Amino acid sequence: MADAPWLTIVGLGEDGPDGLCAASRQALEAAEIVMGPPRHLALLPEGGARRVDWPVPFADGVETLLGFRGTATVALASGDPFWFGAGTTLARRLAPAEWRAYPGRSAFSLAAARLGWPLETTACFGLHAAPLPRLRPALAAGRRLIVLLRDGAAVRAVAEYLCAEGFGASTLWVLQALGGPREAMIEARADALSGAFAHPVCVAVEVHGDGATLPLASGRPDDWFDNDGQLTKRPVRALTLSALAARPFEHLWDIGGGSGSIAIEWLLSDATLRATCVERDPARATRIAENAARLGQDRLRVVTGAAPDALEGLDPPDAVFVGGGLSQALLDRLCALRPGTRIVANAVTLESEALLGSAHARLGGDLLRLELSQAAPIGPRRGWKAAYPIVQWSVTL
Repeated sequence: MADAPWLTIVGLGEDGPDGLCAASRQALEAAEIVMGPPRHLALLPEGGARRVDWPVPFADGVETLLGFRGTATVALASGDPFWFGAGTTLARRLAPAEWRAYPGRSAFSLAAARLGWPLETTACFGLHAAPLPRLRPALAAGRRLIVLLRDGAAVRAVAEYLCAEGFGASTLWVLQALGGPREAMIEARADALSGAFAHPVCVAVEVHGDGATLPLASGRPDDWFDNDGQLTKRPVRALTLSALAARPFEHLWDIGGGSGSIAIEWLLSDATLRATCVERDPARATRIAENAARLGQDRLRVVTGAAPDALEGLDPPDAVFVGGGLSQALLDRLCALRPGTRIVANAVTLESEALLGSAHARLGGDLLRLELSQAAPIGPRRGWKAAYPIVQWSVTL
């Protein structure tokens, strides 16, 4: 057909052509070029198509593939190309009419089938090129995880990471070459894992141990965030995040980040969210990045500089939090953002409070005064120790 897509993305399993649907086999028979990792190409019988090895790293092969535009081409991927696979990257570079895809069985489905786990309650991770702390928010006793890994050496790294976080008692199932004749499964505790493992490999984890569990609710305990005292404390943080009201796919500016706790908790709300933290102090900016990395939030961008100048060139926000460095110049810059942007600003000093009072008079929104006290010893008895009151202004432009 003249209007047929030039590219077909085929999900191939370890069982080779035997596991392919009829449409995938037909695409391979009609292809003039078949491009894929050497491991995938080796699973196919010899044919008339030209074979092209996909290089490492993966991104280097994308331009090569696009150079075949107009020629009947098959790109091979593992299992389901659109579940932590190559399909998403390729689809972003192509018009809808240029490609079609025939997925195979995903490694997640195969692993769940071997273990009898319900996928709807199992957390699935693709960590081929992502850091292991992506797992941190999911580490809680009783949780089940399936983790795709880049190579056999990464299996040991997963076990060591679990031990370091206090979950060495977790049970691991190391699943190699799932769905093929070389399939193997090894069960061991994370703190007793031994041996070498071969790619392709994934690890199923049933989490056990007494490591700390990250709460699901906003306003996590303060000790999750390394800080030098510049920290939006837990109760105020919970109220602030509620006012920011994150929605899927939104971008936050966290200005005067301190420890980064607001931006990090924003990101923990949903995997589609983005955040940019602006902090003038270089040491704090470094600390923010470290806090985010430790909690698996590598979607946080940290900008070292003072607002409003440091805001120039940033992707526009859907929501803005000002936790420090409040000034009239900054408020003027924020109030010029696009309509619908949500702004939340907290003030402690009388000067900052006056700025928020004036902004509220001009633009409306909500103005709250937060006064918190905590029980503390007074000699042999107890009394209320008050924190500095905080004024919070929130508005939608």
